[in-house]
Amino acid sequence: MRVEHARFADDLMVLVDAHPRQVWLRKAVERRLREELAKLQVEVNEEKSRRMDLQQGESFGFLGFEFRRIRSRRGRWMPLYTPRGKKRTALLRKLKLIFRSYRSQPIRKLIEQINPILRGWVNYFAVGHSSRCFSHIRDWVEKKIRYHLARARQRQGFGWKRWRKEWLHGTLGLFHEYRVVYQPPSWAAAPTRSAP
Repeated sequence: MRVEHARFADDLMVLVDAHPRQVWLRKAVERRLREELAKLQVEVNEEKSRRMDLQQGESFGFLGFEFRRIRSRRGRWMPLYTPRGKKRTALLRKLKLIFRSYRSQPIRKLIEQINPILRGWVNYFAVGHSSRCFSHIRDWVEKKIRYHLARARQRQGFGWKRWRKEWLHGTLGLFHEYRVVYQPPSWAAAPTRSAP
């Protein structure tokens, strides 16, 4: 497949293969897109519309993701989309405030507060190439939880040997489903018709 698209509300992004043979496709996609939007009586905001060339090392942000072009492990060029650094920083700031305000509260109350935030954030960014970002957040949260537990017992450190990860997630119920959802391209997921 030479075209990928993502549409949310009235925001639209189209990625087209940069190979010289696909020049016609870039023009055809734009023409067809404008035709379809005209049918829906949707006007294109020319000021906000941009064409980016990821081949030139450009990158752009779209709905919380950062898009840029990299080489895959097999040596092919591909779009990489990860959560923007600003979004990760905003999440950690929000969690830090909750950790501060629940400093003297039982650990389960703290976990009840942070779990829905983590679940929502991870579910939103669970597409693309978010695993490295997820690892950073998971490690940060687990360290904060360990510190909270150690302070409650008036101990130093993070209790690496005292509290195992399985206990944090299983017994305390700390969110742990930091999974990236890999979806096949739409053409690959189409049902096939079997012969009668």
